[in-house]
Amino acid sequence: MVLVSVAGAGALGAVSRYALSSCLRELFGAGPAPIAFVNVVGCFGFGLCAGLLEDRVSQAVYVGVLAGFFGAFTTFSAFAFDGVQLLEDRRFLAFFGNLSLQNALGAGGLWMGLALASRG
Repeated sequence: MVLVSVAGAGALGAVSRYALSSCLRELFGAGPAPIAFVNVVGCFGFGLCAGLLEDRVSQAVYVGVLAGFFGAFTTFSAFAFDGVQLLEDRRFLAFFGNLSLQNALGAGGLWMGLALASRG
């Protein structure tokens, strides 16, 4: 049941991200602003739903909303949630290590993928 919930909510999250980012690009043009806006909205929604739904709904609904909908809407929200958890646990070194490592490796991985694709 959890997988069905994640899949269904994930489809809605992906469509919602596409629709919102498309509207924002129409209004503001290309660039980082539309993506940043979607990420902030996703983080706010993830936090709000995590706080409101925890221990109030079934595991399938909880995981469906957070991992499914918001995971597809923006994985940045899950990244931010993990970071906040590390801060709340006072694991500051782990927080800054995670922040630095994921950004550096993510950008490096993207660059290597683009470089490899351009050779083909």
